[in-house]
Amino acid sequence: MSSIQNQQPGCGLSSFKLQGLGAPGESPEKSPERRMEGGWPARQSALLCLTVSLLLQGRGDAFTINCSGFDQHGVDPAVFQAVFDRKAFRPFTNYSIPTRVNISFTLSAILGVDAQLQLLTSFLWMDLVWDNPFINWNPKECVGINKLTVLAENLWLPDIFIMESMDVDQTPSGLTAYISSEGRIKYDKPMRVTSICNLDIFYFPFDQQNCTFTFSSFLYTVDSMLLGMDKEVWEITDTSRKVIQTQGEWELLGINKATPKMSVGNNLYDQIMFYVAIRRRPSLYIINLLVPSSFLVAIDALSFYLPAESENRAPFKITLLLGYNVFLLMMNDLLPASGTPLISVYFALCLSLMVVSLLETVFITHLLHMATTQPPPMPRWLHSLLLHCTSPGRCCPTAPQKGNKGLGLTLTHLPGPKEPGELAGKKLGPRETEPDGGSGWTKTQLMGLWVQFSHAMDTLLFRLYLLFMASSILTVIVLWNT
Repeated sequence: MSSIQNQQPGCGLSSFKLQGLGAPGESPEKSPERRMEGGWPARQSALLCLTVSLLLQGRGDAFTINCSGFDQHGVDPAVFQAVFDRKAFRPFTNYSIPTRVNISFTLSAILGVDAQLQLLTSFLWMDLVWDNPFINWNPKECVGINKLTVLAENLWLPDIFIMESMDVDQTPSGLTAYISSEGRIKYDKPMRVTSICNLDIFYFPFDQQNCTFTFSSFLYTVDSMLLGMDKEVWEITDTSRKVIQTQGEWELLGINKATPKMSVGNNLYDQIMFYVAIRRRPSLYIINLLVPSSFLVAIDALSFYLPAESENRAPFKITLLLGYNVFLLMMNDLLPASGTPLISVYFALCLSLMVVSLLETVFITHLLHMATTQPPPMPRWLHSLLLHCTSPGRCCPTAPQKGNKGLGLTLTHLPGPKEPGELAGKKLGPRETEPDGGSGWTKTQLMGLWVQFSHAMDTLLFRLYLLFMASSILTVIVLWNT
């Protein structure tokens, strides 16, 4: 094969043997530039022939690169000069045949998720593979070279972009592409992608997100470009899991794909849509949010075992309530800034439970104060209900620690309306044995009845509090698991 420097200029474009534009043995006198009027220079004639060959359909069915530029010292750039000159045009030998571009990518890092702006920031390696019919050489004749690296800026590149991207493409310059002897080009492009993602933070911090990467073309419709897969989806998923660099808040669950078509007016564009499923690692939030909150609520529930007559129960609950508010203020930065996640409902529920327990303590304290100062007459229905609930095996038996020792009242039983007013262990005075309001009970008996009622109410409200707290927390856990 003769050297490219020895070829005559013409429609062979100096670095190609172009079949269909002239016979290989055509004499120089019959070449196109020699037949032009005015004797155009050879370089201008070659450029004119290049333009004509790009515009004509069905011309130039095969292109073979001259191997004279291949040697052990490298490749002469002039061998590919004609290919480089065509980079402004889509490479084709038949305009009706679209260029097929195969796509794959590797998700190497999940840099961040902004729940307020609904943005996902990730780092991708996008791989593009397509065929250029203008590139072809015989490796046996070209010192065994079957693959080369060429600056990507010298080649035609498909205008593939990610439709969800909300940032300017910051691809570094000076990237190279692999060219095979059959004309297959492989181009790897690193990308830092900030894309729109519809984030659902209701199940935070046990949430999973499904974001999409839609690869499409700016300009070329399905008549000019078709998209395909360079790798299978499971290969993309496995490779991404192996090379992913971030081991922090998010982990990759899986990748799926779809191949819809996008219609814009009368134009139809090919697309490949990848669904990327990611899951948040909840360890940080469990340790810093859920565990301290659960401890504070548990301590608040245990505070019911303090005697109702004690003056320390209400201050203790107020201290816990203030501490829980301080905890929420300190942990506010870890919560999502937008939306209403389930964990916020959980915190509001815990705060409400602590407030309800404080109100219950205030109510019982008020009953005890009323019972020891000016006890009102107890209605018969309330007395009957109290007798029913405080009997053995009923719903509200009074606990020993909630007796009346703190008041000096050791009741052995609740007297009826007609029974004499006598309390065991204490001698009653004249004023204490007088009937109160014609009910048949003395003031001391009424005091004992109201104290007993206060303890019964304390036990009942405590059990209702535990039941409501357990059911609410279990409901939140079930919602998180679903």
